[in-house]
Amino acid sequence: MDFLESLVSDITGVIWGPVMLILLLGGGIFLSVRIGFIQFKHFGYVWSQTIGSLFRKEEEKKYKKGTITPFQAVTAELGSTVGASNIIGVSVALFFGGPGALFWMWATAFVGMATKYSEIVLSLIYREKNKKGEYVGGPMYYLRKGLGSKFLAICFSFFFMIEIFSSIMVQANSAAGSAASIGINPWISGLIISVVLAVIVFGGVKRVGKVSERFVPFMSCLYLIGSFVIIFSHIKVLPSVFLLILKQAFQFKSVAGGIAGTSVLMALRWGTARGLYSNEAGMGSAPIAHAAAKTDHPARQGLWGIFSVFFDTIVVGTVTGLVLLTTGVWKVSGMEASAMPAEAFSDFYGPLGGVLVSLSLLFFVISTIYVIAFYGEKLAFFLFGLRFSIVMRFVYIGACFMGAVGGLKIVWLFLDLFLALVVVPNLIGVLGLSSEVVEKTKQFFESQKQ
Repeated sequence: MDFLESLVSDITGVIWGPVMLILLLGGGIFLSVRIGFIQFKHFGYVWSQTIGSLFRKEEEKKYKKGTITPFQAVTAELGSTVGASNIIGVSVALFFGGPGALFWMWATAFVGMATKYSEIVLSLIYREKNKKGEYVGGPMYYLRKGLGSKFLAICFSFFFMIEIFSSIMVQANSAAGSAASIGINPWISGLIISVVLAVIVFGGVKRVGKVSERFVPFMSCLYLIGSFVIIFSHIKVLPSVFLLILKQAFQFKSVAGGIAGTSVLMALRWGTARGLYSNEAGMGSAPIAHAAAKTDHPARQGLWGIFSVFFDTIVVGTVTGLVLLTTGVWKVSGMEASAMPAEAFSDFYGPLGGVLVSLSLLFFVISTIYVIAFYGEKLAFFLFGLRFSIVMRFVYIGACFMGAVGGLKIVWLFLDLFLALVVVPNLIGVLGLSSEVVEKTKQFFESQKQ
């Protein structure tokens, strides 16, 4: 077991080192150039067509092709990205990379906006209808139909389906751990989460959409409100905090922070890695949710991808970072990175603060589980058909309970390895089909449909 763990750790360490970061960042920069940096050039328009469209319900009724609303699609996607990676992930970035890591998280997010936009556009171009009349799509479809590579489509689908199994176990264990901190036995929380998961996934894509559009805004607001109160109570130190972030983002000599000295290289390494992991740009998960959206043009739905990265990393990730930096918790010697957010909230709100963070993490993890289980079902449908996809529902529900009680931990070792085998074929497809993204983007912005 120790040998296997060491071997897998070494392999994933190499894969998720500079090579993967260069591939993801380089791909994002390439796509940004090709689509004319619309995440900057049309930033205001992006907001008017995403959040702004929620106040123009009559427009949404015009979009007939699709299964769920654009907002339901983006909240389903955010259900899998907003959560532990924004809270614990930011803590890890600051712990190892110092305050400068937050700057590189921002930079990574703006680059990742182009990647996620491109993924979603392609998923709408190549989506199909299944036997139940639901729209389905994602990397497996544009790899097979657009790139003409059935092999890459199968590789993406198979490894992502397996990765989701291990990811659900890890997420369920995190949820059970949060629940245990407020006195709930893992067996009980595992059973509750499994039942909730079953009720949602057996309702199909429409139920996933309806649950997400209510659940995700609620849990996000709960966490953000608690965080903003802490930040504004320390508003006097905000200018010095932002100055520290910028200074250490480009500081070449080691400075105090976390458990060791940090420099621009460490800030860059941990900021980019956590940023990419947080918003999932390039992973190929978001296109599966957005392929079911009702929209009149692929590029219009792609704008929701830009919004989701902004909200996920720039808003939630930044708020978490500012809570840790303004309270000074990031500098506490001997503290585990994962304990920092709860400590910051406990110091400010008392015991209630730790409960708030624990409940927020529990809600975030539950939303992540049901959304990625939905992704896994669609992958199973692509590979083996409708009957097998229903079987996978039961497999994922079982994985949820096993993970909560701490079973089959050996499977968790392969999480990052499988994830790499998912990212590579997806990026090959996105970069290889970028000319189609450019064409649809020009068509949309030059049309009168704006």
